[in-house]
Amino acid sequence: MTDKDLKQHVENALEWEPGVDPADIGVAADEGVVTLRGTVPSYAEKMAAERLALRIYGVKAVANDLQVKLPGSYKRTDTEIAQAAVHALRWNTTVPDNHVTLSVKDGWITLGGMVDWQYQSDAAARAVRELAGVTGLTNDIKVKPQAATGDVRARIETAFKRNAEIDARRIQVTAQDGKVVLTGNVHSWMERQEAERAAWAAAGVNQVEDRIRVVP
Repeated sequence: MTDKDLKQHVENALEWEPGVDPADIGVAADEGVVTLRGTVPSYAEKMAAERLALRIYGVKAVANDLQVKLPGSYKRTDTEIAQAAVHALRWNTTVPDNHVTLSVKDGWITLGGMVDWQYQSDAAARAVRELAGVTGLTNDIKVKPQAATGDVRARIETAFKRNAEIDARRIQVTAQDGKVVLTGNVHSWMERQEAERAAWAAAGVNQVEDRIRVVP
């Protein structure tokens, strides 16, 4: 697939998605790397545009240079955003109470603290990133080290084989002291993300280094 074709496919996907207004989004493609430029009215829309681009076959990576330009009706003070974020975390049953901290500066939320599982960190990020007034998000939540349960490498490889979205034969796993390194190549960015999620789900994992290459 040529970069011209890839650019067109991404543009078509953005136009098809009702949650994204492509009017002020520019798309460029260079050797499979897609760059998004322009402005969007919310951080949620910025991330939605990135997820759409990553789903396109042939995309190896996305550089998301979109700027969040909040309309007047969406502007909030940092205090208002912080209060809304605290409530969002409190009402999310996946996020453990009193384990996540946050700060807000110019609409940008930074999450901190420590949780037992990566999915709890991901849930905290999802809970706050679509709040009105948010211009960006940094997730600095740490995953608590846990004792390894059995052979971590074998458990991850078994999980890959169970997952229909992952070609386990193309991914190599190494694991030591809670750190997992993934290497190899996959056909799409979504397959790469699915492999990383599967690795994080193994008991005893507190760090995943994803070196998988996307080779359409």
